[in-house]
Amino acid sequence: MNVMSKLSPSITSMIRLDHTHALSTFHRYHADTAPETKRALVNTACLAIEIHAQLEEEIFYPEMQAVDSGVMDHKLSDHEEMRRLIARLRAMEPTDAEYDDTFMQLMRIVIHHVAEEETVVLPAAERLLGDRLNALGAKMTKRRLELAAPRTAEIVGNTVRAMPASTMLVGAGALLAGGYLLRHAFKR
Repeated sequence: MNVMSKLSPSITSMIRLDHTHALSTFHRYHADTAPETKRALVNTACLAIEIHAQLEEEIFYPEMQAVDSGVMDHKLSDHEEMRRLIARLRAMEPTDAEYDDTFMQLMRIVIHHVAEEETVVLPAAERLLGDRLNALGAKMTKRRLELAAPRTAEIVGNTVRAMPASTMLVGAGALLAGGYLLRHAFKR
């Protein structure tokens, strides 16, 4: 086992973290949110879902299929439905009448998918893949970086646009205060 495999979180922990990220983004979306913020939240969720699905399809699902084909019966059809809704959202404007409903449909599918993975698939993976979980986590980490790197500017832009102004002000204030403290600490 190489160093990266020893230090990496398990693949199941990484999948659970992705689920948490998607669900927390969903909780920030409201019908009365400003259109630009809606677009940023939807873009954030869609990109995260796309990367997550690709990682599962390339790394996790083949491993699970090899040890228990029954566990993976309809996961790919969930991913296809998510991709269909993501494409539809990307073709729409946040002000379109169907935008909120389409995003809510995506939320429902993702929430159902997450519930099934977390209650059935991930516990099965922990039983069946055991000592390979960290090596698969390292493989997933490497591939995630490859998939996200070309979209870094998009990820940062969406994050900034989706962030409430009050959070940005607090963050800016913390940076200024930290800079002030550091300058004065080194003067002594």
